[in-house]
Amino acid sequence: MADTPTVQLETRMLIDGELVDGESGTFTSINPATEEPVGQVADASTADMHRAIDAARRAFDDTDWSTDRVLRKHCLEQLQTALEAEREQLREELILDAGCPRLVTHGPQLDAPLADALTYPAGLIDSYPWETELGEAYSDLTNQVCVRKVWREPVGVVGAIVPWNFPFEVAIHKLGQALATGNTVVLKPAPDTPFSATRLGRLVVEHTDIPPGVVNVVTASDHLVGEELTLSPKVDLISFTGSTAVGRRIMEKGAATMKRLFLELGGKSATIVLEDADLAAACLIGIAPCMHAGQGCAIPTRMLLPRSRYAEGVELLRAMYEGVLPGDPQDPGTLCGPVISAKQRERVLGYIRRGVDEGAKLLVGGVDAPAGRDRGFYVRPTLFVDVDNAMTIAQEEIFGPVLAVIPYEDERDAVRIANDSAYGLAGNVMSGSIEHSAAVARQLRAGFVGLNGAAPYGADVPFGGYKASGVGRQNGHAGFDQYLEIKSVAYPA
Repeated sequence: MADTPTVQLETRMLIDGELVDGESGTFTSINPATEEPVGQVADASTADMHRAIDAARRAFDDTDWSTDRVLRKHCLEQLQTALEAEREQLREELILDAGCPRLVTHGPQLDAPLADALTYPAGLIDSYPWETELGEAYSDLTNQVCVRKVWREPVGVVGAIVPWNFPFEVAIHKLGQALATGNTVVLKPAPDTPFSATRLGRLVVEHTDIPPGVVNVVTASDHLVGEELTLSPKVDLISFTGSTAVGRRIMEKGAATMKRLFLELGGKSATIVLEDADLAAACLIGIAPCMHAGQGCAIPTRMLLPRSRYAEGVELLRAMYEGVLPGDPQDPGTLCGPVISAKQRERVLGYIRRGVDEGAKLLVGGVDAPAGRDRGFYVRPTLFVDVDNAMTIAQEEIFGPVLAVIPYEDERDAVRIANDSAYGLAGNVMSGSIEHSAAVARQLRAGFVGLNGAAPYGADVPFGGYKASGVGRQNGHAGFDQYLEIKSVAYPA
């Protein structure tokens, strides 16, 4: 596009206030839409990671960052201004690095988190109850009347580990809340999408008064470099967004040092379409797995249709899926771009083959390469119908543009099917009234539920899941609390 800005990639990491190269040299980020290099970025060694951890530890222990709320708010506002000045470069960078469609950058990839991921926690600094009065009470332990209070203080050093699907969105929400609460951070982006993180590092150095060591950004091709955050006793909390399998590993490896954890993990979310729903409007949600090629943990990849309206719903979905073609993410009209890598494409195609082998009816899509897409990691939007909820494609997270349509008998059956999953991240309920949808939603074991087409998204909304979908919540007061310790104190009245 002629009017798009030239993207200036930041190839260096941020450690202890300086932009530095990696001891292991560099590695290459690949554009998923073209299979061509985006650029080279610093490749950290284990020693680099430990230098970053040490810097974060010193900044927390030896500076007043953890106690100076005025400085923290000022610095977050500076970072917000710097990001807004480079918004359009960041947009182009995300399209190149993550393969995300331009359309999606105007929503959850960029514009939505940029609007409030820093401003919400910065504003909360002034209104948050850092100190709570419990009043006076007689203490049997000391035989005196005491004044009792509760103080909330930062946890310490946070290891923030970010996935490749929404790299900026996840990173900026983690940074906003961790920094606003007075913690120091080592940010570890996924090796597939490093450049929005290194840009954040450069902006911290060039445009903010954030002290050295408070924010560190470590890029590495080796995932085990990031695991040093989990193993190090100098790191107090791991804030991880990614797969449930890795989340379990983090829990296991972090147990030795009693890590506090926030884990936002996988999902296999269901949309329940009730009999009294506007079926055409409800089926529009069925297109969600095509957005960013289905690479979102909360994307609803199961659709539950009542048998009384099943045939009608399937035909609506067929027409919709036949109308969605994988496209160039640079094109403003593209909804479904590539998946992130050749490895991920093969994983998704493997699930499609498994669906056919297990007896699901493949109505649209499949394993053949999309027409006209000889380069890039593209998968055809795929619609399975007549799916049994016990099938692999209904139980496992695919992370690709694949929808499984499942019939149900009555509302009790619909709730049973929706809850019959190891996951419990998100869901949707569509009906003829909010009251009807809410009554069904209360029965779902999920942490993020949209009613009649709405989505509870924003920096002020707690986000996270039940069951294998994670531990804790990101954003809102609940997310803010997560980065804080509670200290109870008393003194003689």
